[in-house]
Amino acid sequence: MKKYFKLLIPLFILTLITSGCSLPFLGASGDKNSIKIGMQNTSESQIMGHMDKLMIEHEAKKKNIDEKNIQLINNLGSSTVTFNAQKTGDINISSARYTGTDLTGALGMDPITNPNKAFKVVKKAFNKDYKQKWYESYGFENTYAMMVTKETAQKYNLKTVSDMKKVANKLEAGVDSSWMKRAGDGYPAFKEKYGYDFKRTRPMQIGLVYDALHNGKMDVVLGYTTDGRIASYDLVVLKDDLNFFPPYDASPLVNNSLIKEKPYVDKAMTKLQGKISTKQMQKLNYQADNDLKEPAVVAKEFLEKHNYFDNEKDGE
Repeated sequence: MKKYFKLLIPLFILTLITSGCSLPFLGASGDKNSIKIGMQNTSESQIMGHMDKLMIEHEAKKKNIDEKNIQLINNLGSSTVTFNAQKTGDINISSARYTGTDLTGALGMDPITNPNKAFKVVKKAFNKDYKQKWYESYGFENTYAMMVTKETAQKYNLKTVSDMKKVANKLEAGVDSSWMKRAGDGYPAFKEKYGYDFKRTRPMQIGLVYDALHNGKMDVVLGYTTDGRIASYDLVVLKDDLNFFPPYDASPLVNNSLIKEKPYVDKAMTKLQGKISTKQMQKLNYQADNDLKEPAVVAKEFLEKHNYFDNEKDGE
């Protein structure tokens, strides 16, 4: 009987996950008045989650509200998990969503390479379909990018992705596994757009590509533009001169019901718009990934340095 009961537990959990039910073990307390910020298992998502929390607390305090009911739901495995958690109410804020990801993922649309158009489409669709507010970008984008070591860039005089065409048959590439067969902005479309293939292309977990490049196991890899390891390993990011990769501008996403109930949440999120450049985000990620600072500390130091952006007119 004990053995049978043990088998039932994973089966029950699997049933919950596959049926799309609300997942109480994510950390939500069930309190409708609580603010629940969902973060993925990346330094970037966690830094922005802590930044959101601190900004909300700061804006609430300015209105003499002691906002202590903020929960950080950490290590959500993917954008899909985070998206489903927000739909079911397990979270009501996503710390960082990306236009390109949700265009082709959550919304099931074709890629859009124009950043302004992509933002307008995503903002409108999330408000209409999910009653959620997609804010203007924090100021940075975390898009795919081809990168090489400084030695390889100098050896072959590489500055753009097009520059690799003349030596692609000599290069081994490590790329995100999910990118290999993805339609629209994946590897098949990349080969057609740029007109070349590599000597060999190896699918890898995205977190492993930087070490593989640094250790000489790969000649070129597909990484993310804000990753702190670009600076750690002194890598060269090649310019996407044919504008193949869609924009992946980063924004917070908040349920409209939370904004209606707590308007200072909207104020806090609005004040973060356009405040963090791609280069700045890369530095913040570097502090977490290379210097091993806790994301909470990185977020707090950044906001304190900028006085929580109170030095700017905010219309009050």
